[in-house]
Amino acid sequence: MNYIPHTDSEKEQMLDAIGVKSVGELFEHILPELRPKSFDLPAGRSEFEVIEYLKSLGRKNSSHLTDFIGGGFYDHYIPSAVDALAGRSEFYTAYTPYQPECSQGWLQAIYEYQTVICELTGLDVSNASLYDGGTALYEAAMMAVRLTGRKKIIVDSGVNLIYRTMLYTYTSNLCVEFVETPVVHGQSCREDIYKHLDDKTAAVIVQNPNFFGAVDDFSDIVRQSHKSGALVIASVYPVSLGMLKTPAEMGVDIATGEGQSMGIPLSFGGPYLGFIAVKKEHMRQLPGRIAGATVDKDGKRGFVLTLQAREQHIRRERATSNICSNEALCALRALIYSSLLGKEGFRQLASMNYQKAEFAKKVLSKIKGVEVKRSSPTFNEFTVCLPINADEAVCRMIDKGFACGFPLGRFYKGLDNYLLVAVTEKRSREEIMRFANSLESVLCA
Repeated sequence: MNYIPHTDSEKEQMLDAIGVKSVGELFEHILPELRPKSFDLPAGRSEFEVIEYLKSLGRKNSSHLTDFIGGGFYDHYIPSAVDALAGRSEFYTAYTPYQPECSQGWLQAIYEYQTVICELTGLDVSNASLYDGGTALYEAAMMAVRLTGRKKIIVDSGVNLIYRTMLYTYTSNLCVEFVETPVVHGQSCREDIYKHLDDKTAAVIVQNPNFFGAVDDFSDIVRQSHKSGALVIASVYPVSLGMLKTPAEMGVDIATGEGQSMGIPLSFGGPYLGFIAVKKEHMRQLPGRIAGATVDKDGKRGFVLTLQAREQHIRRERATSNICSNEALCALRALIYSSLLGKEGFRQLASMNYQKAEFAKKVLSKIKGVEVKRSSPTFNEFTVCLPINADEAVCRMIDKGFACGFPLGRFYKGLDNYLLVAVTEKRSREEIMRFANSLESVLCA
């Protein structure tokens, strides 16, 4: 336990030791409004008392809320084996596997993770993970700029606004031009995208399902973009790939996404996991690290970091991105989760998400004044129009025990009454029915 001085002489001795005359002088460089208000601290407590006190504070939080929020981050079930295996000390204490001779376990885990991402997206090469879905999209955009030598990027407004904001922030000091195209009836507006496609376009960025939950097939956009020499980047929801057409099947050049839904808890905002996968011809422009398989001089299989395009490894001007913090522990969780499910498990998981969302649509559409938007097919997330402001409905539903969705008016002008609702495999039939009944009572209040 740290020793805290109590007498004036003890305080004077400590102030003298650090070379100041008073406590006020010690804090004079801090703005008055940011200084501590008092040092009158409560008496010390035992470990048991502290734990019980913190539990009492925690019980004041609305941790009981049944979650119907999506918007890029989802409340999926995480098997206990994920925590048990990822929590082993050889994993959570490991650093970047610079020395392959003593890092074979980590390197193999990263290699297998990359394999999972390639299997999901259908593309040829993946890297050793990125920070999150937004930075992954930024890295993909920069790849397109390097690969094409062009500076113009068309961004569909159905792409998650969080990702778009990150994209614009990261490129604010770069000479990159962005053109946003609208969403029409939930779908990417082909007419607007094609209107802006020209020989200066590096890439077209789309999302599937998009932020409104709408599912699309971008094969036609890919063909048209390739005619102009532009690449197509798709941000995808990995769980949906157990059912939907893969980026590779659409001809997409670069696929990115947020890996949180693969075994990573929501955790108040992170840490999360960005993934990226590309066609083989683009792999030398992948950012960060790539783990590769090889054989040693005795013919035994081994794993190494290869094609490293970070400035620590190659000439600085040729570096693709200085990604220093490899999200390997999050990638490991995604690998364990995916291995536990397997190919058939992913299909079943996707089907459960889709079927439960369709059931929720059916139930909600029976509520007077609620309109479920059906202009486009959806996966496990969909948009509803309410007869009242969606923010107000969300606040009222908290008192009923539900985090009922994301109010679209916060991101999109003119959509104040629109609510984005997500349904995962964790939501039971009973919960969906209680959700609908509670919403009906809130709207009639």
